[in-house]
Amino acid sequence: MKILKWFVGITITLGGIGALWSNPKTRKKLIEKLAAAGYGEEELNGLRKLIDAEKSDLFDVLEYVFNSEIKPITRAERVAAAKATMFTIMNDKQKEFIEFVLSKYIEVGVGELEESKLPILLSSMFQSQEDGIQKLGGDVIKINSLFVEFQQHLYQTA
Repeated sequence: MKILKWFVGITITLGGIGALWSNPKTRKKLIEKLAAAGYGEEELNGLRKLIDAEKSDLFDVLEYVFNSEIKPITRAERVAAAKATMFTIMNDKQKEFIEFVLSKYIEVGVGELEESKLPILLSSMFQSQEDGIQKLGGDVIKINSLFVEFQQHLYQTA
């Protein structure tokens, strides 16, 4: 399969793809490389349909391509598995916000976890982006770190 050869060509191992996928910046670069290799959103969604994993994260689909013994789980199952460790370091407002983000992830997909979506997510949950920043402690850098770090827990169960 061409996609498998492409991954082998850039020598990404299963553990390697998990490490890349858990960070929004490296995940975005990987998705861009896939698109440049001829596997854009349409082709990857076709692959999802082919293996009956339309409600799964693209990570799980790619993992299945590497190892067909690992069946894709749904985004909802991924969230449920990660919640126990994910929320231990958050206050109530942060938990509420991350729950909101996770609901969007389950509904729409991994694109909701891009860093560029953070301002939109803040505005969607709160009255405005500024209101969200204030309610989450007022420190933009810490909010961005929270947004990136929870994703490591999300993919840690992989």
